[in-house]
Amino acid sequence: MATFLYKLGRLSFRRRHFVALIWVALLTLAGVGAASAPTAASSSFSVPGTEAQKAFDLLDKRVPEMSADGATARVVFKAPGGEKVTDPANRAAISKTVTALKSSSDEVASAADPFVAKTVSKDGTTAYASVTYKVTSMELTDDSRDALEKTTDDARTDGMTVEVGGDALQAVPHTGATEIIGIAVAAVVLVITFGSLVAAGLPLLTALIGVGIGVSSIAALANALDLGTTTSTLAMMIGLAVGIDYALFIVSRYRAELAEGREREDAAGRAVGTAGSAVVFAGLTVVIALVGLAVVNIPMLTKMGFAAAGTVAIAVLIALTMIPALLGYAGRKVKPAGEKGKLLGGRKAKKSGVDMASGAGATANGSTPAKENLGTRWARFVVRRPVAVLLLGILGLGAAALPVSQLELGLPDDGAQPTSTTQRKAYDLIADGFGPGYNGPLMVVSDLKGVADAKGEATDVQKKIAGLDDVLTVSPPQFNKAGDTAIISVVPSSKPSGTETENLVHEIRGEAKTVQADSGAEVMVTGTTAMNIDVSQKLNDALLPYLALVVGLAFLLLIVVFRSILVPLKAALGFLLSVLAALGAVVAVFQWGWLGSLFGVEQTGPIMSMMPIFMVGVVFGLAMDYEVFLVTRMREAYVHGESPHEAIVTGFKHGARVVSAAAVIMIAVFAGFIGSSEQMVKMIGFGLAIAVFFDAFIVRMALVPAVLALLGRKAWWLPKRLDRVLPNVDVEGEGLRTPAEQGDPDPDADRELVRV
Repeated sequence: MATFLYKLGRLSFRRRHFVALIWVALLTLAGVGAASAPTAASSSFSVPGTEAQKAFDLLDKRVPEMSADGATARVVFKAPGGEKVTDPANRAAISKTVTALKSSSDEVASAADPFVAKTVSKDGTTAYASVTYKVTSMELTDDSRDALEKTTDDARTDGMTVEVGGDALQAVPHTGATEIIGIAVAAVVLVITFGSLVAAGLPLLTALIGVGIGVSSIAALANALDLGTTTSTLAMMIGLAVGIDYALFIVSRYRAELAEGREREDAAGRAVGTAGSAVVFAGLTVVIALVGLAVVNIPMLTKMGFAAAGTVAIAVLIALTMIPALLGYAGRKVKPAGEKGKLLGGRKAKKSGVDMASGAGATANGSTPAKENLGTRWARFVVRRPVAVLLLGILGLGAAALPVSQLELGLPDDGAQPTSTTQRKAYDLIADGFGPGYNGPLMVVSDLKGVADAKGEATDVQKKIAGLDDVLTVSPPQFNKAGDTAIISVVPSSKPSGTETENLVHEIRGEAKTVQADSGAEVMVTGTTAMNIDVSQKLNDALLPYLALVVGLAFLLLIVVFRSILVPLKAALGFLLSVLAALGAVVAVFQWGWLGSLFGVEQTGPIMSMMPIFMVGVVFGLAMDYEVFLVTRMREAYVHGESPHEAIVTGFKHGARVVSAAAVIMIAVFAGFIGSSEQMVKMIGFGLAIAVFFDAFIVRMALVPAVLALLGRKAWWLPKRLDRVLPNVDVEGEGLRTPAEQGDPDPDADRELVRV
């Protein structure tokens, strides 16, 4: 592989005009496609194999006019102080608003008058009108949302407090200025790392081009493939982070090759052949982790994974081709390692003879050795004290992981929205006026086809539900025209995201089994709250199979890369430790509220149910980036004859600074999403940022060298039979070494001229 990539790097360097033209053309094509593509509605959401989805499908078939899984809005009215909504003026204003809601959009299925539907609080100060739409919240058009907002804004002019809850106002989350700050931090770190604006600009430029192609392609295909807005957010988040990192690895190796005196074209080829090999395998682990999300069998999550994986693949290809092409354009503006541009001190480093990147070197006369860099000194310390470092790191991450024992999973509702939003205000008004359970009523659907006494059976189901704990109210059964399907609305006493409500759903389903055994009637619980519970359960059930698949495939891949059993095993165990610690931090902040105000957490609650499986997938792929880049340099040194301890120090000498910079950049990019208005995006950004911190600076920088130091030569052990079977991918670039570098004598040295 190293030889092939070496040739690719040199070809891209020589044919830079052609390579640059291809990528610019692809970016233009994707941009034009995105601009000309029809406006896509948000993707539909379905969860095959769950009871809630089965009930929705039954209602779509038996009661299509009901739009059971359609978007909903709750327009909440609160009378001014000292008044009631039943006062004539307020009542007239509410009725006028309901009439306007019915005609506000063609997508409106119904709008219930509070005084007809009896949704007025006991004290008469609060009422709400339920609006249902013909399409799901994911498919609702912006025009319908705008009409809903305009109608409620007009209602506020009558003096009442009017707020809107429900999923109809779900909008594209915005991240705010913090995302730009993340990119700015990445730029500063790159300038400090390379000491040159040109060298620092290359990773940023290529990452932005890659993300531009990926996100534009998603936008162009969104309508055809039913891709949601969250898909592009994830692709941008992952693509930007890995795009900068991969380019950083190759530019750093290029500068190191220049420092060894190589010509620029040869240096570009060798950088792609060595660091590029690590980039390919690191990218493969990320792709495996993202594509593996298909195991969960939630279509939306599968599409998100595939789209993000495609963006990562683009980042890898750009790093392998466009980076050497741009290095050709940059010429001498990209200095060898140890030389810095005028921005950070001119050529002082070169004059002193110190290799700033590696920390190795000497004065001009070679008499005084250069001072070792921080990475080298840290590696020597770890090699001397491996047990202490190992224990300290494990205890620290273990302590951070302790909150995981109290992890509560669920999907966020309007109660998790910022207090400034109309959804949160409506949620609080309903909770105060009616009770928290009114924010998440359950829908019990009875399939009575073939049942002798359908109405009597439905009434029995109603009575059984009414006798359960945590039930506030139960509505009489409502039948479809054929009389073979009954719908019962159940209002719990607890809030939608509470464990009491989840227990109630399970109790109703337990009673349903008894009903089906006795009469043959199938009773199912659905609604938004039940769907959230089913999604959480489905994600929990898929976690272990997903973990086994992703870690197993990556483990086999790393065996090929490192030609070792223990090194990949150590990498996987270290990853699990860092993910558990990161999940513990997420629980502490978003569930317990520790430092919540610092991160903009206005309402604590259960952790998003997809968070564990999502973090396992994404963080595993990203963690392997640092593992591959750092440890391949160690293996390269070991294969070239250094002792195991010397190889560890050499790997850190060349890789610690680059990996640290890459980690800081990735943390900055992910942390930028903490400023999002959406709790889900905020939680993902925080979780990924803290996970990268734990994995890069504690696991890879401390635990990895400590374990390798304790294992010694055993770390690189591979059974002989397996060694013969495995392909030799030559990640270390052994095939690129000249005879002189390999220590071979000059083949012409011993020849003598012979007269013929």
